[in-house]
Amino acid sequence: METLFLFDKRNYLDCQNTYRGPRNREYYSGDYSIEPGSVIHVRADRKAVGACSIIRLRSKTRLFFRRSWAHIREDATDVTVLWFVKRGRLCVSLPGGESVANAGDFMITKSMTPFSVECQPGENSVHEVLHVIVPTHILRQVLPLDVRPGFCIPAEGRKFGIAQRILGDLFEDPGELKDEVSQLLINTALSVVGEAVKEHQSCSTQRQTMSDKRLNDVLRFIEIHLSDPKLSIAATAKACGISPRYLSLLLKLRGTPFSELVWDKRLKTASQWLVNSRPGEASISEIAYRVGFKSAAHFSRMFKREFKLSPREYRAVGAPRPPVEPQTLVLDGGESRH
Repeated sequence: METLFLFDKRNYLDCQNTYRGPRNREYYSGDYSIEPGSVIHVRADRKAVGACSIIRLRSKTRLFFRRSWAHIREDATDVTVLWFVKRGRLCVSLPGGESVANAGDFMITKSMTPFSVECQPGENSVHEVLHVIVPTHILRQVLPLDVRPGFCIPAEGRKFGIAQRILGDLFEDPGELKDEVSQLLINTALSVVGEAVKEHQSCSTQRQTMSDKRLNDVLRFIEIHLSDPKLSIAATAKACGISPRYLSLLLKLRGTPFSELVWDKRLKTASQWLVNSRPGEASISEIAYRVGFKSAAHFSRMFKREFKLSPREYRAVGAPRPPVEPQTLVLDGGESRH
């Protein structure tokens, strides 16, 4: 085990330059910050097992991390992070929405998807997570490919318990285990986590009615093709193997007409991009086209009608920023294309 970083009142403003460890190669690039306070104590310890890292992070103040498209283009690091929240909360903001993991929950984030993270202390003013950084190509062997960033479920049940015990024992191992044994154990833990996630998804699927499945197919198609300005009810119905009339009925039962649903998703996705990007990373016109608007002018009119601010104004004042100096602390982060 090695100490990746240790910050207190004397050095917390230097966190941006040193959070990735002595050789500046752990995690991946982004903006990392620590909230000032009367008590500042942030510590991360790391245990490397093959290509994976098990990291225990503890803090007594709020931490912030942001990974944007610019950071992704800068290092092109493709890893998946498995979070086991022990104390406090983990709040993750993605272009498609937000996920919150409380103590006892499990969450997934991916380095190739932009996102922002806020680590919040909980009981006894302490935040603690055990997270595993795994190259995505390795994790694909045991986890479903369609598990979305921000996926969050309670880490309860026997499978998660076994996985956490294995990871905890590996983390605490003083070096008595041979490398091949450690590798075998972490592969086992990842496989058990994969089975737990698959089991959760399978149970969710079994509870679905046929109309629920059809509706999910429709919503998934819309999400995937949101940037297509030609997205229509006819094209969506054809792709999902149903009639436009039946599609309209499904959405009527949901209480949202097709056009209203699409424009609402486009505007909300655009608002997230504006929050999680800077002008130099993605222009307002680029964001407009990415979410399916044919012109930036049309986008600006609809955006202001919905949010009472122009896209430029929203980017300037609508994004929540941590109350810290320009030096910001990174954990993992990003933004997305849909």
